[in-house]
Amino acid sequence: MNYVFFGTPEFGRAVLEKLLEVNLFPIALVTNPDKPVGRKQVLTYPPTKQLIFDKKLDTKIAILQPPKIDDVFLQTLQDFKADVFIIAAYAKIVPQSLLSIPYKGTIGVHPSLLPKYRGASPIQSVILNGETETGTSLFLVGVGMDDGPIIASRSVSIDLYDTTETLTKKLAEASGTLLFETLPDFLSGILQLTPQDDTQATFTKKFKTEDAFVDFLELQRAQAGDKELARSINQKIRAFYPEPGAYTLENRRRLKLLGSKVMDGRLFLTCIQYEGERPRTVRS
Repeated sequence: MNYVFFGTPEFGRAVLEKLLEVNLFPIALVTNPDKPVGRKQVLTYPPTKQLIFDKKLDTKIAILQPPKIDDVFLQTLQDFKADVFIIAAYAKIVPQSLLSIPYKGTIGVHPSLLPKYRGASPIQSVILNGETETGTSLFLVGVGMDDGPIIASRSVSIDLYDTTETLTKKLAEASGTLLFETLPDFLSGILQLTPQDDTQATFTKKFKTEDAFVDFLELQRAQAGDKELARSINQKIRAFYPEPGAYTLENRRRLKLLGSKVMDGRLFLTCIQYEGERPRTVRS
């Protein structure tokens, strides 16, 4: 099987790593260009590209980092003669001219049980909404937003202390396993695809830093025993860890809320970080 893998952030890296573990090597990786990171603006590989180098596969797997999708890039993809493309958090909108290149189409990997939680932030959103179960879906990518027919899906439980970081790892592993199990039957054409019920669709948004703000007075009330605030703030802290990070302002000083738990209806902070200081554990 010849496939091209599209992916950029940590979720894409984890899905690709699972495929590499079972010797399903792509003929090419398509990812975003390297970018400056941190205060020193060090030029840094995307996580998926870094994985290829860590595994010493950079001489076996072509790495493509187009700043834009143009005719030259599309021709390069056509030359690979891939059976299928797999997209797992590529972080760019891809045109129909790209999706239709492989003769078996393009598979999207979406970390939710579609049609629920379509869009940019399904993992953060399920935690923010207090869900106890989510999942991953493989679907045939079309021109709409995550609305193509379902190839396969699998449920994943959300534990009480799951954050976006831990849930991303669980969903990525489930996605990689599902791909490995599903690809042979998909390529042979024996799978029956299931259209999504658009009437059941829900949508997520791309979060901004200000979405992670916690009012300090509400934080105090949650710590004092306001059960509803304790629940919602705890979900916000878990949903926005590690990025962008829940925060509040204490006497105009920024305080990052890195960990929390709810006990007996009260919110307990377990890890905090004042601006300019290192994270520290809070003992309750």
